[in-house]
Amino acid sequence: MRPPVTELDIPTADEGFYKGFTKIVAISGKFLVAVLIIWALLPAASLTFGPAAEGPASVFVDADGNYSAAASVVLGAVNSVILASFNYWYVYVMAFFVILCLVLALWPASGQLKLGLEDDEPEFTNFSWFSMMFGAGIGIGMLTFATAEPMYHWASNPATIQGINEGSTAGNVREAYVWSFTHWGLAAWSSYAIVGLALAYFSYRRSLPLTIRSALVPLFGRSAMEGFFGHVVDIVAVVATVLGVSQTLGFGVEQFISGLTRIGFGDWLQQTGADGTVRASAAGIVVALIVIMGASTLSALSGVGKGIKWLSNINMGLSFFILAFFLIFGSTFFGLQALFVGIFDYLVSIPGNILTVWASDGVEGSEASQLAGWQGGWTIFYWAWWIAFAPFVGVFLARISKGRTVREYVLGAMIVPATMCFVWFAIVGGTAIDLELNGDAAGAIVNTGQSDQLFAMLAVMLSDSLAWIMSVIVVILLLTYLVTSADSAVLIINTINAAGDEGPKARPHIVFWGAALALVVGGLIVAGGLGAIQTAMVIGALPFSLVMVLMGFSLLKAVVNDGRRSRRGLASTHDEIAAE
Repeated sequence: MRPPVTELDIPTADEGFYKGFTKIVAISGKFLVAVLIIWALLPAASLTFGPAAEGPASVFVDADGNYSAAASVVLGAVNSVILASFNYWYVYVMAFFVILCLVLALWPASGQLKLGLEDDEPEFTNFSWFSMMFGAGIGIGMLTFATAEPMYHWASNPATIQGINEGSTAGNVREAYVWSFTHWGLAAWSSYAIVGLALAYFSYRRSLPLTIRSALVPLFGRSAMEGFFGHVVDIVAVVATVLGVSQTLGFGVEQFISGLTRIGFGDWLQQTGADGTVRASAAGIVVALIVIMGASTLSALSGVGKGIKWLSNINMGLSFFILAFFLIFGSTFFGLQALFVGIFDYLVSIPGNILTVWASDGVEGSEASQLAGWQGGWTIFYWAWWIAFAPFVGVFLARISKGRTVREYVLGAMIVPATMCFVWFAIVGGTAIDLELNGDAAGAIVNTGQSDQLFAMLAVMLSDSLAWIMSVIVVILLLTYLVTSADSAVLIINTINAAGDEGPKARPHIVFWGAALALVVGGLIVAGGLGAIQTAMVIGALPFSLVMVLMGFSLLKAVVNDGRRSRRGLASTHDEIAAE
């Protein structure tokens, strides 16, 4: 057998503004993101066409031939095609990630392999490792959806659509948690874990650069990954990262603004639409993004070992405090029952839920169409979100996981965070459902928007002064989670652009990507609300999902071949090859 590739010469600039960066990746990524920002912010009255066009151009004009400027309209049209045509792909891809992670962890030959050399030890303690992983991976979404998602599925889910259960009743609680745990459980974290595992394996065992293309070397060879194809892979990863992180930041910004309004910063932060829905105002979005992205840029400049590490530890401490509060003062028995029964129901449901695809029969209002619409709006959306978020979280997980075994990594990056999500959803979301079931909330929680439901629940549970104090703590936790996610994303984007260089990056590039994330989030929210970000993210996730599948097969091939090398006494790590 030939020895594995331990060198990947990715061309980077030797001087100038892009010194240390792969110019084609860095410039292309910036250009594509800039185009998205300009498109989203383009004024509605800036362009007109003549007569209403036919074909693809007609998407851009209204009945009077005027340019709609609604990026969300175009994104929505493309998104509908993707959800209808690639639903099977998304479902089976996520099932593949779950199975592959479990096989690599449980297979003795691969589980004991170290992500590094034999004498490498983990850089971070278990607590810091888990804190950074959880904060970057899912902390923001958990604060928003720990209350909102169980409440929604309690009212509507496939069982209610099929007439099996009645929504918003005690008999529908178990089904609500099956789907909440499905969306935030093993599938979500397996998509992160597979990217991080592949990158850590090739970077720390074979000394390849810590960038997405390195994980495809066993499949396509060194020359392809050093050239144009490798550049395309990294560009796709950068764009997917920007869109995936923007989705997460978008949810966080909306909830952050709701929290600021609750603690008395003024009603100007929000506005009420003609349909009565409350959403963040343009001024509120600008203020929130200036605070969040300013702090995250400063943290990114300090690096992973300083700002990000300390912020992550603060995140975890505050998270445990809030969780302890709900365990003591919330609906403890109801929540614990939801947790243990929900985990059992979820585990039993896994084979069916992660492989079932509901297809529309084309009849509006039919059961098949409703089920397909529900799955597209929830499950497929989540699978796309996790995939778009995976290059960012995966590179970050690889960066902080050197020295751990494959089994330790998978358990830490897949099982433990999923369990933490289950606890939050059961205790916090369970308290909200119980307050509505027993009549104490009287609709105060269920009738408010998802970004405000956590604060509404605190207002129901506590006196005005105590609710204000707890809301302040939640707002602080939101801010630290937002900053952690944003600054980690900036560092990861620069790492990919710099051909895997983990060292300090030029300050102007850090500032650029901090500003770019703020503009993407703000621009898409202003253009079409969170829906515009969601549809852009689903579109951006599709090409990267193919890259991730190839990474999974590449990793499996490398592990099998390294096992064959070990049995023949051949070198399989870069230090062994160098010694020969």
